[in-house]
Amino acid sequence: MIAAYSAASQARVNAALETLFNPPSPELARLYEAMRYSVMNGGKRVRPLLAYAACEALGGKAEQANGAACAVELIHAYSLVHDDLPAMDDDDLRRGQPTTHKKFDEACAILAGDGLQSLAFSALLDPRLSASDAETRLQMVSALALAAGPAGMVGGQAIDLGSVGLKLDQKALEYMHRHKTGALIEVSVKLGALASGHAEKDELKSLQSYAQAIGLAFQVQDDILDVESDTATLGKRQGADIARDKPTYPALLGLDAAKAYALELRDQALHALRPFDAAAEPLRDLARYIVDRRN
Repeated sequence: MIAAYSAASQARVNAALETLFNPPSPELARLYEAMRYSVMNGGKRVRPLLAYAACEALGGKAEQANGAACAVELIHAYSLVHDDLPAMDDDDLRRGQPTTHKKFDEACAILAGDGLQSLAFSALLDPRLSASDAETRLQMVSALALAAGPAGMVGGQAIDLGSVGLKLDQKALEYMHRHKTGALIEVSVKLGALASGHAEKDELKSLQSYAQAIGLAFQVQDDILDVESDTATLGKRQGADIARDKPTYPALLGLDAAKAYALELRDQALHALRPFDAAAEPLRDLARYIVDRRN
């Protein structure tokens, strides 16, 4: 079921994303080519899937969340472009292909990331992608800005870079990952819920609990795959976190305990969805997928 849902959702968001990469002048063709390359070169589209699934769980139609789905994928792509730069993680492989700064050049990659970040907010406001009222759009822009910025994803990345070689305890490690990875996953669910037009306070609270659990589970599973998988399967350099002496869950807890913790977080997410009916089944499937995936 999740395979069919994923395929349909990926096709939907890819079609919407394609509308955003038309350069307004020939002089900007290379920049837009780099932006498009950074977004359209594969990827699981987990964050757009979560936006669509949250929208549908509250009785909305998937296409109502097109703007939200594009926005979170654009922010995610920009973060990867910048994370891969020599000044950050210095990676040359992403999704099995050269990273943006290798395919183009470092300066172009920086500008492409900058462009994707601002394009994300344009997508939320684009009338072709969203029919939400002005108040809802304002809520969505505010939520995304908070999640993507220094109090969210960017702050988490700063903590991550400052933690190389350090021995963090589990509380500190989770604080970092709730920002670096979790914040964007949480806001993906929230934006989808808001796009439905039916989001009530109690439902948003339950969805937040769900999103917090899967956001952390996603990072725990990433850390496990960095140990267990291989470069060809991952599409990025296997063992990179170990090589950089970054703190990870397997290093802190042990591999078996990290796997058990991922399953515990999955169960927390499923528990949070108890108030929802069958319309939330894609959200449940995504929680299971996040800890079952192999790349």
